[in-house]
Formats: sequence, C-alpha cells, structure tokens
Amino acid sequence: MPPSARRARKPKQNTTRRNKDGADMNTLRTKILLAALPDVAFDGWHDGLVEAAATRAGIDVSAADAAFPNGTRELALYFSSWADDEMRARLARENLEPLRVRDRVARGVEIRLDILTPWKQAVSSALCYLGTPPGGLLLPRHVWRSADIIWQAAGDTATDYNRYTKRFLLSGVITATILYWLGDDSEGQTDTKAFLSRRIDNVLKVGKAAGSAGAKIKQGLAAAKSVGRKRA
Repeated sequence: MPPSARRARKPKQNTTRRNKDGADMNTLRTKILLAALPDVAFDGWHDGLVEAAATRAGIDVSAADAAFPNGTRELALYFSSWADDEMRARLARENLEPLRVRDRVARGVEIRLDILTPWKQAVSSALCYLGTPPGGLLLPRHVWRSADIIWQAAGDTATDYNRYTKRFLLSGVITATILYWLGDDSEGQTDTKAFLSRRIDNVLKVGKAAGSAGAKIKQGLAAAKSVGRKRA
C-alpha cells in the first residue's frame, strides 16, 4: 500500500466505547435526577439542586456538573426525557396489537402519567419553572418527543403531512391531560382517564377531517396539473 494511502486512512471510531460512554452518562444523570426529585416536592427546582442531589447520591460534584453543565434547568428538562425513556421501555413490553389505534395512543399517555404519579408535585413545579424562557421555548419540543414515541409504539408509519398532524394534535392532548391530571384526586385517576378518552376522540375527528381536506387538496392540485399539461 502506498504511503499516501496509509496516511489518508482514517482511524476507526470505537462505536462500542462511544455507546458505553453514552449509557454511562445517562445512568449518571438518572441517579442524580432520582436523588433530586424528593427535594423538588418541597423546595422546587432551585439553584444548587444538581450539586445537592449529587452529594446525596454519593456522586462527585464535578461529575454532576459534567452531566448537567447548564445546571438545574437542564435537570428539569431531563426529567421529561427520563419519563419518555421509561414510557418507551414499558410500551415495548405491552401487548398493544389487539388494541385499536386510539386505545394504543391512550395507553401510551396513561403509562407516562403512571410513571410521573409518584412525582406529581415535581411535574407541577417543573411546568412553572420551565414555563418562562429559555425553558419555555424547549417545552414544546419535549412534548412533541413524547407524542412521537407514543405514535411510533401505536404503529404509525406515516411519512407525509399526516405524521406531523398526528403529533401536533397529540401534543395538545398530552398537555391538556397533564394539566387536568395535576388537579385530579379521583381514585385510580379515573377522571383523568375519562378526560383523556374524550380528548382523543375529539382529536381523531379533527384528524380525519384534516386528512379528508388534505386528500381533496391533493386531488385538486393533480387536476390542475393535468389541465395545465393538456393546454400545453
């Protein structure tokens, strides 16, 4: 092999090590989060929470700073990501095949609420804490991520505008349901489940109407193109 070829060869990346480092960082972040959540219910998402949680968990503060370089705000956003990951794992273990699509979607939202139930006060505090910039600008992205995970688990494979319509509408359902759930003290959260069911029914009606309108627009555009070609 010519020397120039040897010089041009790039070193192989150690994918296994990179994946392991990412998993180790997520494990570290989760430990810090779970150590912080009991305090959040009483003291909120305050400055210094990352360091206090790291100390409680026996984690070096410098490692905690590396895990959450943007401090408490980043920890609060990771709370949503952690709930999403837990939801994804539980959905993967669920037998959703016999369920209707609307019931699969409802089940996804219910699972997420089940995961968050022990930390309901922390959720309420997080919404207040992140409700102003810059956190408020990132919240819709996190809700969208939750909606995307649920639709994927429900078997959605749409790649056209329907994909975005479904996730946009479900994001609204998730947001409204969480706000309702925060004030729900019914046994087994039955009131929240009924509320969720009604919202999903409403969204499906809107989605069908939007799909019908989109199909008609496509037909109209196709007809216009056809007329244009004939005149040409």
